[in-house]
Amino acid sequence: MAAGLDSPQGLNGRGRGARRRIGGALYRRPWLRGLSLLAPPVAAFTAVYVAALAVLFVSAFWGVDPFAGTLIRHFSFDNFRTLWDASVYHTIALRTIGIAAAVTLTDALVAFPIAYFMARVAKPRSRSILFVMVLLPLWSSYLVRVYAWRLILNKEGVLNWVLHGFGLPAANIAYSNTAVWIVFSYVWLPFMIVPIYAALERIPHSYLEASRDLGARGSRTFRSIVLPLALPGVVAGSIFTFSLTLGDYITPKLVGGSSSDFIGNVVFDSVGVSNNVPFAAAYATVPLLVMGVYLVLAKRSGAFEAL
Repeated sequence: MAAGLDSPQGLNGRGRGARRRIGGALYRRPWLRGLSLLAPPVAAFTAVYVAALAVLFVSAFWGVDPFAGTLIRHFSFDNFRTLWDASVYHTIALRTIGIAAAVTLTDALVAFPIAYFMARVAKPRSRSILFVMVLLPLWSSYLVRVYAWRLILNKEGVLNWVLHGFGLPAANIAYSNTAVWIVFSYVWLPFMIVPIYAALERIPHSYLEASRDLGARGSRTFRSIVLPLALPGVVAGSIFTFSLTLGDYITPKLVGGSSSDFIGNVVFDSVGVSNNVPFAAAYATVPLLVMGVYLVLAKRSGAFEAL
């Protein structure tokens, strides 16, 4: 006797038929398959990160009672007006953006020859060793690396000891913006090398051979072929170095002086010391806006293709 619709066999058959229809729909519509895979993480990202940014932006328009220290949920532009009127916050913002740009440029200049050697010159065994050397610092704690540089740059540190050994005067760069720039350039260097390496590795060798066959010198090949094709990797690496420097506050606190405060330091002090969360939220929107503009420019340059 044939199995009824309510029998286990009938239910299993209907389940298999539904799975086949869903599988067929996903096979015929790749966009639907991608949507089904991306929907859970996108939903989680929206619920956690985007929602937190929305709350941060809304709280920037609130205030704090100067006597009771309680939060005042009243819409006002007072926090942004303070940022606009006080020159000290302009100086800190410009310092943060300037050092972030200097770190990005420094890492690009240092990382490019290293990445080029790894991608186009080194043999597979040497390339593996270089990869380990580039990524090895990331295996240690961030604080360990920063404190190590603090010991190197101190007045009685390794740098001045070496300079005195050669009869040279002390560098005296500890607890300064120069020290912050050096430490940041070292800490974020691997984040610049890896994207540039990925971009250089994708350059077809036939392009370089064709350039040589047409009589182009090495410098002309680099300017006309290698650099334009590697530029998305450079911009992709700069997204990491620029954004990480822009939002950091630990390194300026540990190796910078009293005149090396970053936006992150002001935000941290506003939350942990003065308990002025709305003002901290207002100042935190500055690096968010800067990174938003930077990401738009990076997208236009095709940097996301190298990520």
